[in-house]
Amino acid sequence: MEEIEKGKEEKEEEEEEEEEQVWNRERLDTVLKIVSPRLPQRDLISLLLLTPWLRRSLVSYPSLWLVLDLREMNNAGDRLVSALSLPIYKHVKRINLEFAQDVEDKHLDILKSKYSDCLQNLESLNLNGCQKISDKGIGAITAVCPNLKLFSMYWNVRVTDTGIKHLVKNCKNIVDLNLSGCKNITDKSLQLVAGNYQYLEHLNLTRCIKLTDGGLCQILLNCSSLQSLNLYALSSFTDEAYKKMSLLAQLRSLDLCGAQNLTDQGVCCIAKCKNLVSLNLTWCVHVTDEGVIAISQGCTSLEYLSLFGIIGVTDRCLEALSKFCSSTITTLDVNGCIGIKAHNPVVGIH
Repeated sequence: MEEIEKGKEEKEEEEEEEEEQVWNRERLDTVLKIVSPRLPQRDLISLLLLTPWLRRSLVSYPSLWLVLDLREMNNAGDRLVSALSLPIYKHVKRINLEFAQDVEDKHLDILKSKYSDCLQNLESLNLNGCQKISDKGIGAITAVCPNLKLFSMYWNVRVTDTGIKHLVKNCKNIVDLNLSGCKNITDKSLQLVAGNYQYLEHLNLTRCIKLTDGGLCQILLNCSSLQSLNLYALSSFTDEAYKKMSLLAQLRSLDLCGAQNLTDQGVCCIAKCKNLVSLNLTWCVHVTDEGVIAISQGCTSLEYLSLFGIIGVTDRCLEALSKFCSSTITTLDVNGCIGIKAHNPVVGIH
């Protein structure tokens, strides 16, 4: 009898322990649903290695594997190929390789030849700082990403107009394009972009030094949906192009830092962009009060304005900004504006 009772007790203990394990797993499962979307992807991958049960649980959430983040990693090319060989990434929507090391054309060729099915839903591709990628690599990766919407290729001096030709041929839905620092693209690239991406919303051309008025005018004439335009450190453009910025009715952010040929005539046309919220005129040395007053009267939703280094502006422009923009503007940079008095009271401007 004692043995029977002992056996019952042990069985009950086992059942209780099993129930507790099930309960703990269910509780952990609930916690994972809440916490895992907030974890860095590297931590998620580490969790996969802990236990088979945890792996199965994490893999059962497809939404966790829509992003592949390899930014700043070493051997990122090999890691990229290995990751896309896994079923969990078969619906990936965003790949981030920003400043990742060892990503080369050969890796993108492998993706094209072996894992093209995994990239059919890709919407965002960040290749910022991947300087070993050339036109060939751009051609390979874009050929298998038909639904790409965001393409970023900051600081790549190997890519030329040929790479942009591949992009516009293969990816018809781009709305966000970053070519910052791609110093070997020319007006031909802008003609291709203008001719294929009429619904482009964001464009960054920072330090694309081979561009001229002709290429920029094509963008301004054809891409009327632009909401942000970054022309930082481009001193070759003139008022011939800047005057056409009045066509961008939806423009909210404009960076013209270092636009040395911009005059008040060009600024007065920019002032017709009524929805402008952020405007950087740093080192636009030919701008005067006339241009800034036009901005204050036309862009009454302005929140950020930099006049840094402009010696031709005085307290007159501050008075206009105070009158027309004081309820919206939160940042006004007048450092280096020697014509502006330090203690001039401007209500609502800090």
